[in-house]
This record gives sequence, C-alpha cells and structure tokens, in this order.
Amino acid sequence: MKAALKVIKEQISHFYLIRRLSLYELKNKNQNNYLGMTWEIINPSIQILIYWFVFGSIRQRADIQISNGEEIPFVLWLISAFIVWILFYQATIQGSKSIYSRLRMLSKMNFPMSVIPNVVIFSNLYIHFGMLTITIIVLNLSGYVINIYYFQLIYFSFGVFSLIFALTLITSTLSTIIRDVHMFLNATLRMLLYLSPILWPIASIIDNKLIVNILKLNPLYYLIEGYRSALFGTEWYFITHWQYSLYFWGLVIILFLFGSMIHVKFRRHFIDYL
Repeated sequence: MKAALKVIKEQISHFYLIRRLSLYELKNKNQNNYLGMTWEIINPSIQILIYWFVFGSIRQRADIQISNGEEIPFVLWLISAFIVWILFYQATIQGSKSIYSRLRMLSKMNFPMSVIPNVVIFSNLYIHFGMLTITIIVLNLSGYVINIYYFQLIYFSFGVFSLIFALTLITSTLSTIIRDVHMFLNATLRMLLYLSPILWPIASIIDNKLIVNILKLNPLYYLIEGYRSALFGTEWYFITHWQYSLYFWGLVIILFLFGSMIHVKFRRHFIDYL
C-alpha cells in the first residue's frame, strides 16, 4: 500500500512534466513526416479499413444486434471497439519497454521512473481522443446522434487509462529485468484481439455460457461493451452491470498494488541493467 501511495503521489506532483514530455514525444516521433501527427490517425484508420474489408466485405458480415435489440452496421460496431483496442495495444506495448529503452536518459534526469510509463500512455491518449472524435462524427452522420449516455465515455476512458497504467507498471518493470517479457506480451496481446468482442459478438456466436463468462474475465470486454453502450445510447452499462464494474475495478486495484510494489522495489537497481 505504501508503494502504491508513493507512485500516486509521484504522478500528481509530476503531472505537468508528464503532459509536457508526452506532447514532446508525440511531436518528436512525427517531426520528419510531411503529414506530421496526422499519421497517428491515418495508421489506425487504415487498420480499421483492412479489418472491415476482410470481416465485413469479403465475408459479408451481417448487421450486429446490440443490447437493446437494435441492429447496427458491422463497420460502425467494429469502429466503436477498435478505438479502444488501438489505445490499449499501443500504450501497453510501448509502455512495457518505456523504462529500459530510456535507462541512459533516466540515469541523468532527476524525476521518478514511475512517470515514464505514464508519459507513453498520455501520448496515446491524445491519439485516442482524436480517434474518438472522428468516430462520434461518423456515428452522428450515420444517424446515431449524441445522447446522454455519452457521459459514460469519461468513466470508461478513465477505466482504460487505469488498466493500462497498472499493467505497464508491471510489464515495464519485468521487461527491464527480463527483456523477453516484451516479446511475450506482444504475442499475447495479438491473441487477445481475437478473444475480445472487437471483430465478432462473442456472446452471440458462442452458445456455451461458461466459455462466455470465462472470456468476460478479460477486462477489455467490460471496457469495449461500455464504450458501445455509450456511443450507441443503449444503457448505463457500469450501473446495469454493477457486479462486472466491481470485478473490473477490483482487478485494476490488485494489478496496480502489485505493479507499484515491484516497481518501487526494483527501480533502484534499473541502472544496473544498462
């Protein structure tokens, strides 16, 4: 618990630095491109088009029925989840190597190492909010207008951030000690894409309730369904499924406590891994 409080205090006291570094990193990453940071939106948009072409065009995917019984076009159903996946995947992968890839810089700087994963997450959050804005515009043009359930997006955005930060505290620490962790994580997350309700409605295509409940242990399932409930205006998902909300936050807290503990314990030795 002391380690967790220490990490939280470090994030709060260095919040201005986190924002500055995240913007600088985003700009520096794209400074040699003619289109600059626009590529951060173009790349995921191309990915969405590819998945839509494969799963929505070639295989003739039918409209998807959502929780209120309404049927929506597959491509809109896909986009509403894919923006969450892109944030989760990119921030988790980049965050897992954020410390060991910057060890030489960190040895010369005077700020806590726990802010480094957060810098990476914030860089990806800016892109996420851009993608979310585009998604909202597309949905409104398609007839799914802004509704009161949009307020849930604040809650679920914070939920995505909290989950990623808890995970990156763990993976960035382990990756610094054992570099193979990053490669293993990359392979695991690619598999997770097909075990989450992103490319197909898992609850509708799997009859075995036990398997569906096991797949729901994946916290991404909760976040994706929450985003869809907000964007399509179906329900207050975090209230209707309050047991699921308790499970999600319980898991995040456990991951954060564990991540904070091992991060604070090992970070004094990180420079030794140079």
